[in-house]
Amino acid sequence: MTLSNHPHTRRRRLGVGAAAAGLLAALLAVSPAAATPGPGDESASRTAASSEAAASAKKDVASGEIPGQDEIVHSRNIEHLSNTPKDALASTNSDLAFRGKYAFAGNYDGFRVFDLSNPKKPRTVTQVLCPGSQNDISVSGDLLFLSTDSSRSDDSCNSTTQPATEKSSWEGIKVFDISDVRHPEYVASVETSCGSHTHTLVPERKDVYVYVSSYSPSATFPDCQPPHDGISVIKVPRKSPQQAKVVDFPVLFPDGGNPGGSVNPGVSATTGCHDITTLPSEDLAAGACMGDGVLLDIKNPAKPRVIDRVQDNENFAFWHSATFNQKANKVVFTDELGGGGAATCNAQVGPDKGADGIYDIVGKGDKRKLVFRSYYKIPRHQADTENCVAHNGSLIPVKGKDLMVQAWYQGGVSVWDFTDSTRPQEIAYFERGPLSTDQLALGGSWSAYYYNGYIYSNDIEKGFDVLKISDRRTDPAKRVKVDELNVQTQPDYFD
Repeated sequence: MTLSNHPHTRRRRLGVGAAAAGLLAALLAVSPAAATPGPGDESASRTAASSEAAASAKKDVASGEIPGQDEIVHSRNIEHLSNTPKDALASTNSDLAFRGKYAFAGNYDGFRVFDLSNPKKPRTVTQVLCPGSQNDISVSGDLLFLSTDSSRSDDSCNSTTQPATEKSSWEGIKVFDISDVRHPEYVASVETSCGSHTHTLVPERKDVYVYVSSYSPSATFPDCQPPHDGISVIKVPRKSPQQAKVVDFPVLFPDGGNPGGSVNPGVSATTGCHDITTLPSEDLAAGACMGDGVLLDIKNPAKPRVIDRVQDNENFAFWHSATFNQKANKVVFTDELGGGGAATCNAQVGPDKGADGIYDIVGKGDKRKLVFRSYYKIPRHQADTENCVAHNGSLIPVKGKDLMVQAWYQGGVSVWDFTDSTRPQEIAYFERGPLSTDQLALGGSWSAYYYNGYIYSNDIEKGFDVLKISDRRTDPAKRVKVDELNVQTQPDYFD
């Protein structure tokens, strides 16, 4: 289902309004300092909209074509169970990870832990102040990992911003012990080239391998030199995480990758990766690497190897993230047109840009190829004051079906079916009206993931949302339970 199939006058169904010092993590006792964003996703901000955009937004709200400011709308098969506003961590909310009854929510100022025993009333267990954008987050057993992609004065949770041109500046991965989830302990750090915008785990019994995605090198940055055409691989021993270290920097793009710029106008040049998703059960990974999408063999987790590589120089501006289907014969890549801060869900941009690209995986072994089939974009236009583009999502585990829930910033949360790679269609949605009709305000759902029967969304500004979908197509997923979920480390749901 694409934008062209649904005119701008489509109306939504109205929903119900939503009601360390040293190596120790600093549990919040005072208001946190604001983190400084690194390259890529920016901290929440507002910029004045053009008079035309503001007038259009106000007109569309008045006519009912777009929900009113902060008004909640959703499809009939979605129920909004709860919203937990931001508390002590006031900066941008980012990614989510899950273990047992807990959700771990990243924020540019640190992370927050929720007890999900009652999804209608999530309870805050602790909040940890540790600034450093974007605090991409994951968990494995008793270890929690945070990405720092802003140049800091040191690796502590008391660090301050410092120019990347200074050799003493620090960016990379922080490791916490969460065996006592109420009192996380900061136990290790690993500096990585160009920092860590995101990271992805390949968990093993004794060790956890961490693939670190970062980009945008500069000759003026001592610790982020061009060409930066690969990823950092960190090995973390579970019993002694203090010994964590970079064990390799595999070059994924020996030819330099997509040149972007004057060769491919509007396309990002490849200078690293933005995000990688692993499927350990199949020894596969998919990398979203700025101007390129790659399929990787990770049988040797310390040395990922490229099997195939694709580009879309017509409609993809920035390869952002990837999701396998359960059978590992498809990959959904996302295009973060505008870096997440632009209004791209409108008629002017159209249905094929800032969208998902669905690729079939054909062939076997090293002869596997990524073959493009179609695009998917939410079928509801958003106001020109709303940042909206394809962002983080996860599978909904139903045998024989390829179902996904996905965040679209202020475009909300979309549940869609790509069982037929050539004809994806939306089956449910949830969204709020614009944060503003006068300014282009950064907000909306950063991550929307399905975990043990519920959809959890981390909204940049509004906080932590819990949704429940009731639909015959997704109901079988309620029987599937997992003990842990990092969406970028996809489980075999049916093993």
